[in-house]
Amino acid sequence: MTEKISFRNVVKTFPMKGADFTALDGVSLDIADREFVTVVGPSGCGKSTLLNMAAGLDEPTSGEVLVDGGTVTGPGPERGVIFQQYALFPWLTVRQNVEFGLRLAGLAADERRERSDHAIELVGLTDFADALPKTLSGGMKQRCAIARAYAVNPRVLLMDEPFGALDALTRVQLQDQLLDTWSRDKRTVMFITHDVDEAVYLASRVVVMAARPGRIHRVVDVALPYPRTEEIRLSPEFGRIRNEVWHSVYHQGAAPAAA
Repeated sequence: MTEKISFRNVVKTFPMKGADFTALDGVSLDIADREFVTVVGPSGCGKSTLLNMAAGLDEPTSGEVLVDGGTVTGPGPERGVIFQQYALFPWLTVRQNVEFGLRLAGLAADERRERSDHAIELVGLTDFADALPKTLSGGMKQRCAIARAYAVNPRVLLMDEPFGALDALTRVQLQDQLLDTWSRDKRTVMFITHDVDEAVYLASRVVVMAARPGRIHRVVDVALPYPRTEEIRLSPEFGRIRNEVWHSVYHQGAAPAAA
């Protein structure tokens, strides 16, 4: 498959008193076009740092990050970024929030409306297009943030624990909503999470990272069919893969395992 995102021997260090801190050490990873990859690992393993470099919000100390074969040198419209915080403008409606990036891009009103309608429908917020964020639940606000990212038609979605602040039921509902959206209008997705069940349920591959220094511990294939259902979540095979990932995250040895 065609590589969409590539990390090439990425090293990231931060200056500290006395000595530099190595957040990432020699990370190499390819994510294919339209692939859904989750990244999970213990606190301090560099998950968010890796995503921020793919987004162009940070840069490696050495090594290279590429999207579509080109070196990432900063943010770009081909990459939509969704964080745990919703970051919606409270004085704008759902539609106005979704159209914000399109206005900055100078799109005409009719094209903005067409794109926002499509994105809002994808995330199931058509009935709330004229609502203000204060009237929405946490899950609906995050769906609005996802619609805003989709509206600018990115080729890549970079998601940093987007459901981390939600209650368990809403989180499961948003996982299903995201997979439904992805199946209908596929994008390459790199999804950061600390939740092993979420990592396995969403992804075709789970990248398990190790900390101090941050590195890839192993990559686990998730050979479960899409669409994912509650039956799959309760299946013995899901449980087997979940246990494999859990053990890889929380029972890591001192030395990194081969990916």
